[in-house]
Amino acid sequence: MPILALALRSLANRRATAGLVVFAIGLSVALVLGVERVRTEARASFANTVSGTDLIVGARSGALPLLLYSVFRIGNATNNISWKSYRAIARAPGIAWTIPFSLGDSHRGFRVLGTDSGYFEHYRYGRKTRLSFAAGAPFDDVFDAVLGAEVAEALGYRPDDPIVVSHGLGAAGISDHADKPFRVAGILARTGTPVDRTVHVSLAGIEAIHVDWRHGAPLPGLAVDADSVREMDLTPKAITAFLVGLESRLAVFRLQRRINEYRSEPLLAILPGVALQELWDLMGTAEAALSAISVFVVATGLLCMVATMLASLGERRREMAILRSVGARPGHVFGLLVAEATALTIAGIAVGLGVFYAALALSRPVVSSAYGLYLAAAPPSERELLFLALVVVAGALSGTVPAWRAYAQSVADGMTART
Repeated sequence: MPILALALRSLANRRATAGLVVFAIGLSVALVLGVERVRTEARASFANTVSGTDLIVGARSGALPLLLYSVFRIGNATNNISWKSYRAIARAPGIAWTIPFSLGDSHRGFRVLGTDSGYFEHYRYGRKTRLSFAAGAPFDDVFDAVLGAEVAEALGYRPDDPIVVSHGLGAAGISDHADKPFRVAGILARTGTPVDRTVHVSLAGIEAIHVDWRHGAPLPGLAVDADSVREMDLTPKAITAFLVGLESRLAVFRLQRRINEYRSEPLLAILPGVALQELWDLMGTAEAALSAISVFVVATGLLCMVATMLASLGERRREMAILRSVGARPGHVFGLLVAEATALTIAGIAVGLGVFYAALALSRPVVSSAYGLYLAAAPPSERELLFLALVVVAGALSGTVPAWRAYAQSVADGMTART
């Protein structure tokens, strides 16, 4: 305790230099915690996006592209599925429910998803949590739309507000379907998944806005108004993908094989969990690289502390010698330098935690809106606490370098002026 008190007083006398060292360690710790939090929350966010779905079916391409565009709204499908094939598979024995998806349109940068009423009944996320409404109700009319929480919040929509869907993707889309506006029928409660950033409309609505379009462009001289469209047959000709729920999961591999060998058109059925594992395997190298960079950043901060302490030993030669002359043993001097290094490391961790949570509070809305990643302001996890403990140990060990240097200095060396 006397050595610790002496170490704190010594640091207080050198508060400017000590403050810079603490700040450097704090920034490195905050960066490492930020990388770790983003990594864990990204995994949790991806894993919680879809739950209770046994198969995802799309045009034959690859497991990861199908998972990304159907569940995470990332990328585009290489081909569509005919409505006839979808209905044939949906009526197969053992299938409890299906949810069709139709993608390709957008609204002010947010993806538009065409689906049916089964989406609100059967879609699950997290631990098989159902979708719920913060306002309004599911779509009932052809031109009704249900907004995700982030869409409504970012664009300031409320129930009964009109919205215009754009053909194509991006902030502006390719061309607006301004002649057939939709009405906001409901707003979903926040889920922390891509559902929050999606505009949901009916499959009939997707067909309705494209009745006077061919090959991605409006037909010249042909314009069908919204009232006339309601009287037309709006059965879809094709969809992008669909989710499948089975009565018994024991039949999942048999049905998967049957779909993958479907002869009418090339289809691909994947298990969401297996595809997610492939995604983690693909991202494993990037995660390892980020972790390695984080370790090097912390090591740089600790090296900065060691360099600063070594540089200050020349100025503290008399201080060390006076301590030795009044009875301090070499072990006391050694312990003093190690205590200072440990105190600087702990103070740096405290500053790092403060910077981390401040940055988390400021960046969370932006990250959630731009990337759909919810960063929870939770206390440090066991893994993060273990890392912080290792940083304290590494800081204490780093202090042994200048401590040994001070230990080796003799009283005569400290009291002798160098030229």
